[in-house]
Amino acid sequence: MTQKPSFKTRARIINQLGEQLIKNESIALLELIKNSYDADASTCLVEMVRPDNKLNGVIEVLDDGVGMDFSTLKTAWLEIGTSYKDDLRTNTQTRRSEKYHRLRLGEKGIGRLGVHRLGKKVEIVTRKKECKECVLIIDWNAIETSQYIEDLPVKVFERTPTVFSRTTGTKITISDLRVSWSRGLVRNCARSILSLNSPFEADDSFKVEFELPGSKSDWLVGLLSYDEIKDNRLFEFDITMSGDRIVEFIYKFLPWKTMKKLKRRKVTEKDPEFLPHALMKYKIKGGYKTIDLNEHKIGLVRFRGHIYDREPRTLNLGVQDKLGLKKYLDQNGGIRIYRDNMRVLDYGDPGSDWLNLGGRRINMPAKRISNNIIIGAIHLDRDQSDGLREKANREGFVENDAFKTLLEAVIYSVNRIESLRQSDKSLMRKQYSSDKTNVPVTTTMAEVKEVVSTKVKSTATKNEIFRYLDRISTEYESITDSLMRSAGAGLNLIVVIHQVEKIIKDILAMLRKKVKMDVVEGRVKTLAALIEGYSILVKQSEKKSRNLKGIAEQCIWNMKFRLDDHGIKINVAYCNKTKGLDAICSEDHVLNALMNIFDNSIWWLDYAKSKNPEIFIDISSEMPGYVSIVIADNGPGFTKPTDEIIKPFVSDKPDGMGIGLHLTHQIMESLDGQLVFPGIDIFEIPSKYRKGAIIALAFKKG
Repeated sequence: MTQKPSFKTRARIINQLGEQLIKNESIALLELIKNSYDADASTCLVEMVRPDNKLNGVIEVLDDGVGMDFSTLKTAWLEIGTSYKDDLRTNTQTRRSEKYHRLRLGEKGIGRLGVHRLGKKVEIVTRKKECKECVLIIDWNAIETSQYIEDLPVKVFERTPTVFSRTTGTKITISDLRVSWSRGLVRNCARSILSLNSPFEADDSFKVEFELPGSKSDWLVGLLSYDEIKDNRLFEFDITMSGDRIVEFIYKFLPWKTMKKLKRRKVTEKDPEFLPHALMKYKIKGGYKTIDLNEHKIGLVRFRGHIYDREPRTLNLGVQDKLGLKKYLDQNGGIRIYRDNMRVLDYGDPGSDWLNLGGRRINMPAKRISNNIIIGAIHLDRDQSDGLREKANREGFVENDAFKTLLEAVIYSVNRIESLRQSDKSLMRKQYSSDKTNVPVTTTMAEVKEVVSTKVKSTATKNEIFRYLDRISTEYESITDSLMRSAGAGLNLIVVIHQVEKIIKDILAMLRKKVKMDVVEGRVKTLAALIEGYSILVKQSEKKSRNLKGIAEQCIWNMKFRLDDHGIKINVAYCNKTKGLDAICSEDHVLNALMNIFDNSIWWLDYAKSKNPEIFIDISSEMPGYVSIVIADNGPGFTKPTDEIIKPFVSDKPDGMGIGLHLTHQIMESLDGQLVFPGIDIFEIPSKYRKGAIIALAFKKG
């Protein structure tokens, strides 16, 4: 006798799927909340009664959605892996919900396993408009006595409305709990549930509420709401990204009323300091690559956030509950993702540094933001973001090219905010800091000498200490001087190595092809001149009266390869000048300073895609008592205040270190000169450069 074999599903598959696909209790509840969202509910209430008691505890999920009729209830809840919602999504008539026009979140038909994760008994009461109330009762304990899933006993019936007598909706009651909930577990779950509510609500927002009535209500004491701490923010932003550009940009500095020395500031996409940054890019080897959201079907991205300051001196100016604010930010800080106003876990949760904000702060802690000072939300449109696919276990997106592109775009926007915030933060520190401006080490050394003078009685001991302190100061100045030279050289070292390697390869190819020796000789001379030009950077030269024209020409020669590579024209205005060219300086330091300035101009001209890029250079005696090398370009100009950009680690370049202009400022001070950011009325500068960056290195006349 021949039998036709068939697949059968053991009842215990429910246990296995529930454990493997539903990570924890918070995600289990999230799956039920998603059902409420799909049902066009405006509110979903999660209530726990005696959660610490497994036998008598109850969890209820109640919504005001459209509810289900008898047929839908059976299909949606009694068919594991049903295509019910997927069918709705793929049908052009039903792909969006009727009331709020939402794209449905459910698609794999496994969401109801969240119920099984929470408890062994479930009762579902639901009612659709103009229908009877439907009830479904399942006792998962019967799995132990049911061999196959088809044998699991369930009750489904209709009745006259009692729970939803005047409205529609769904109520899920879960009992015989699988775990005894602790205070910590309840609080963590409450935070996860309440975090589903974006702090930046839209008109069609879906609100989730959490309640814990009875004797355990004190378990939720101290869980602040976002509205309670929102007024403590100092910075806020609202950014919209589309394609490869930031199309809308708003940044605000919001000093508190107690900060009377400060004024509010607002920067938008129309302001000059933002305009060069509208095109989104990220750094790659050898340059920058455009970030294009359309390339991976991500669609419109809206990124909003509030930023706080945790420093005690700042908090003392206007925060009453300092400890409460810090605790809230520790637990709720971070950048979350919402798709159609429903949160995608677990981005923004404690310990989930998906943007590596912490790692970025290591080299620039004063500039970078961290998760515990920002509350941010990224909003995506489900219909436009097909490229971003959620993992089967509901733990975020699959880390494909689309996700990596989203990450790069968000980091790019964060860089913009950090740069603007750094300027305002610096001003705030300047106005409300009691610290005096000092020169590192030098000021400290002077303080030590003063203490020695007053505290040490023995003249011999005092002189011995002074001798050591003077030796330390001398060695420190020597080290600083060497570092200024080597740092300037380091900025262009990679370029030099590249060019030297290229010329050597050219010479080798010429020799192999037996090119005429005069051609080979010319290439060797080019290599020698290049090495000679850059060797000046690391050779210590005496500070004396020197002709600035020769140093400027050496700088242009050193930068020639980079200028040619970027198609940048040099306008040398001092060519025919023979007088007023001498000034007190050292060749290596001036060359370093000039190359730093050229380096900045090249970067910004390329970054802003300036049309017909040019750099203007002249030598002028217009400033009384000084001879100045004037450099200007036709790029976007300075995008940060000039008194800020000379400070260390202040930069408006994406991932910029902020060393070049600070180094130049230090060099000019060491030469008793000035780093000047002149207006258009001091030097004779052609009008085509007047909107660009203009810098003058002013040296005392020789």
